[in-house]
Amino acid sequence: MKFKSDISGKEFLQDEKVSAASLRKPLLEMIKAENSDFDESCSLALSELNIYREKYISDFLSKELGELDEMEKKVVQSLKDNSLVADNPDDEDNTLTVGQRVADKVASFGGSWTFILSFLCFLLGWIGINVFLLMNKGFDPYPFILLNLILSCVAALQAPVIMMSQNRQGEKDREKAQNDYMVNLKSELEIRMLHEKIDHIILHQEQALLEIQRVQIDMMNDILAKMKKK
Repeated sequence: MKFKSDISGKEFLQDEKVSAASLRKPLLEMIKAENSDFDESCSLALSELNIYREKYISDFLSKELGELDEMEKKVVQSLKDNSLVADNPDDEDNTLTVGQRVADKVASFGGSWTFILSFLCFLLGWIGINVFLLMNKGFDPYPFILLNLILSCVAALQAPVIMMSQNRQGEKDREKAQNDYMVNLKSELEIRMLHEKIDHIILHQEQALLEIQRVQIDMMNDILAKMKKK
């Protein structure tokens, strides 16, 4: 069984029918603004209602936040497509450059106990070889000028690499903050839409119960009429 929408004039299944009387006032006013003949006695399809809901959400965000930025447009689009709004920034990103990958690996290794213990063993071995094994006449006798030069070079190179990795981590933190904002915004909007759907269901249930009561009253009247005739 089908019905004809008063918005587009197209036919839809009866299950998609939504009465204008069950709509919230802001949505109803928005539809009336675009369709002057539409009133509470009219009806439309659920797919058409979702289009107006999306537009209502966009208008609401525009009023509350000003012009929609890319994040807010992404939220509205995810509501329309029923898709996830955010990705995990910790997932492997194939767009990273070789330098960014190397910086992450170096910073990860340079901030570990493996690096500290390995470098400590290297220093003790260097000093032991030159002082005890070569009797301070080896390739780098005390005060270990070559070792100081190596340590200075390592520190000079390691510092900017660690800063590059920190910048990468800062970018991830910003992405996570943006994801949190989009998820919270989408949750708030979905709760608003859920309230509308619940109100719509409750109103339909009330209408069904009223119709059942009317049928029962008619049946009781018929029974009373038959009893009076007897």
